[in-house]
Amino acid sequence: MGLFDILAGKRKLARPAPDRLFAMSTAYVTFETELGIRTRGVAGIVFQALATADFEQIASDMVEVVEGTSSDSGTTVETRDDDYDYRWMVLRDPDFDDLVVGINAVSGALEAGGYGDRILCAVFSFEDARGRPLYWIYNYKRGAFYPFVPAGDHARDNERELRLKAQVGPELPVERELERWFPLLGIPI
Repeated sequence: MGLFDILAGKRKLARPAPDRLFAMSTAYVTFETELGIRTRGVAGIVFQALATADFEQIASDMVEVVEGTSSDSGTTVETRDDDYDYRWMVLRDPDFDDLVVGINAVSGALEAGGYGDRILCAVFSFEDARGRPLYWIYNYKRGAFYPFVPAGDHARDNERELRLKAQVGPELPVERELERWFPLLGIPI
């Protein structure tokens, strides 16, 4: 079955599984204890913003909710638009679980407002034992993670990414199709 079958209603596209995002919390224990990978205390969610009053209100409410709970968690939030007209909502918190919960709250608000299809991905920033940056990206439409290891300007370390995939094992739902491991160049976190 192909695209025509989906359009004709013979087969439905799989819905994303936002609860898979929480697998990152348990995987982080393995990252820290077995792989020497530490959080950089920052994560972001990327979505395509709309210039409508409804969408802007939801975005504003998301910031207020995260900031409102930050008195308990210490999470800070900022928004910025990138060169491709995607909006980044960047969360900072030394407690990794608070980052995961914050990202989930933002995506939940977008989905509840009817804008779940505007979400591109969530990005969690880490560094290895040598201080080199690496990222785990959660693709909402696929409901799966994949690693991204930058290696200079417009390059990536594919070997290290494949090693990370093998080391994580069953901890995370990792995207099986490598051609869907899209690099995010110029990540602002």
